[in-house]
Parts: sequence; C-alpha cells; structure tokens
Amino acid sequence: MTTAAIALLVGSTATAVAKTTLLVYTALEDEQLKPYADAFEQANPDIEIKWVRDSTGVITAKILAEKNNPQADVIWGLAATSIAKFESDGMLLPYAPKNLPAMSAAYRDPKSPPNWFGMDVWGATICFNTAAAAEQHLPKPQSWQDLTKPIYKGKIVMADPASSGTGYFDVTAWLQLFGEQGGWQYMDALDKNIAQYNHSGSAPCTMAASGEYPIGISFEYRAATLKAQGAPIDLVFPKEGLGWDLEAFAIMKNTTKLDAAKKLADFASSREANSLYARSYAITAVPGTAKPLPNVPTNYASLLVKNDFTWAANNRAKILAQWAQRYSSKSEAKQ
Repeated sequence: MTTAAIALLVGSTATAVAKTTLLVYTALEDEQLKPYADAFEQANPDIEIKWVRDSTGVITAKILAEKNNPQADVIWGLAATSIAKFESDGMLLPYAPKNLPAMSAAYRDPKSPPNWFGMDVWGATICFNTAAAAEQHLPKPQSWQDLTKPIYKGKIVMADPASSGTGYFDVTAWLQLFGEQGGWQYMDALDKNIAQYNHSGSAPCTMAASGEYPIGISFEYRAATLKAQGAPIDLVFPKEGLGWDLEAFAIMKNTTKLDAAKKLADFASSREANSLYARSYAITAVPGTAKPLPNVPTNYASLLVKNDFTWAANNRAKILAQWAQRYSSKSEAKQ
C-alpha cells in the first residue's frame, strides 16, 4: 500500500470515529446522568455528552453569568422556572422535537415552535425520621402549618432557594398558596424552627434519613429512594398542597452543534426517554409513560399547587433577595 493510500485510510478512519461533543448543563441527580447519556449515545454513537452538573441555583447563575459568552450547547434537566428566565432573556433556540405532538400541553412552552419542553415533575415532600421522632417525642406533621409549631424548634432542615430548585419551588409555592404577605409571615414562623438551609434539595432528606435532624423538607424522588434503601423515614405530603417544578430541556441559541443538539432534543422528548424519567418520577411529560411509584400517592398530580412558571421566573431575583435578607444567616457555609 502506498504512503498516500495509508494516509487516506488513516484519515478516513479518523473521520469515521470522530464524535461531536455536546456540552450539556444539568441539575439532574448524579445517579441519573449515566443511564440517560448511555441511552442517547447508544442510539447516536456519533455524539457524546459532556455533563456540567450542579444544583439548580448554581447552574442557573452560571448560565446567566455566561450570557455574553455562552458555553453550553444544551440544557437537559433544569427547572422550568430557570429556563423561562433564559427564554425571556433571548438565550434559547426554539425547536419542535419529533415527539412534541405526544407531549402534554401543560408541560411544555406553549409557543410554536417551543423554546423548551418538560421532562418530568418533581415536587415537595417532608422527610420524617420515625425513629428519631420517637426518641424525641415529636408528632408527625401533616401540613406546612404544623412545621411552625414550637415543638419542632431546631428540628428542621430545608434547601436554600438561592442554590436549590427544590428550595425555590417551596418558597414560590408558599407565596402562591398563602399570598405574598401570608407567605412571608409563614416563612418567618418556619424560620424559627429551621436549624439550617442546605445548598441542595437532596441534602435535607439525606440528613433526616441519617437521623442528623428528624425533619427535612426535600422532594419525593430523593425521599422515595432513601426509604427504599431502608432509611427509617416516612414521606409526608402536606395537605395544603405541594410546591413543584418541571425538569426541562432547551437548546442554547449560541450552539455551533445544532444538528447534534436537535438529535438530543428528539431523544429527550421521546417515549423512550420519558420511560427513563418515569423510573424516578410519577409524572412525565408524555402521557402513558409514567407508572405508580412506591411511597408516592396515586393522586400525586392532584396535590400539586397551581404554579405560575412565568411569575416565578420573572420575580426570581426579587424573591431571592428578600429571602436572603430575612433568613440567609442560617444558610450552610459555601464550600
């Protein structure tokens, strides 16, 4: 074989194995990243995912800080309230994925083509350590208002809304449930019983499961997972209603890898992907893909508060500033 032929063969081989790398920003749980990426990459062997993962507030702040020099190609698994902010700032590229007609209209951007679409719903849950509570003679709370009772002073941890999507949907839910004045009055009362505000939505339930604190305000996936692993916790779904948000997908306007980004969008909206989401969450964007989950009530959807994503997105800075002024002295130290 001539030198020229060898060079041509090597070049052809390199071209054949070359992959497009998509930089994907996410707040998905760590254990979800590999199954999702593996399923997509198996169907699209010419594309690989490079994850940038952190809590919702951190990823949201990172994207906003990079507005004038965007880095991400795609967002896969971030709160819709955050993505709505990016939409209003003109940072997203509208795209109608192949499976869009099958998606619930309630869980996607109503514009045509949409700027974003939902994946699954995650919502509030109180993680209640039954063993620790028995030792400390604590009754099981049934409502958000119960958590303001003096018996729970220093017994509760929850997520900081500045860094956690779970924390943010708790705060916005209380403001929508109780009204602006009533919501802040509720949080003033709750703060008296809070031991610490954590930087992730999972941490309060993890701490409750270990018995470090008897009560953690968290979300249903982490709570159900820990209970399935044998943690002595009950999941409490407060009777006033549950704060919630959508994990959502969007293509960044700046991407130079649009074809690959569209392929990921097509996969992320597919029944296959929604079936993967359904392993963790009781409500998915494509009807018929979700299934009952252990320890999550069958009427879960009816427990969710009426949630105004646009309001939550547009008022994010104002709400977080007021929350920080009132309560951040109890926030976990930044690492």
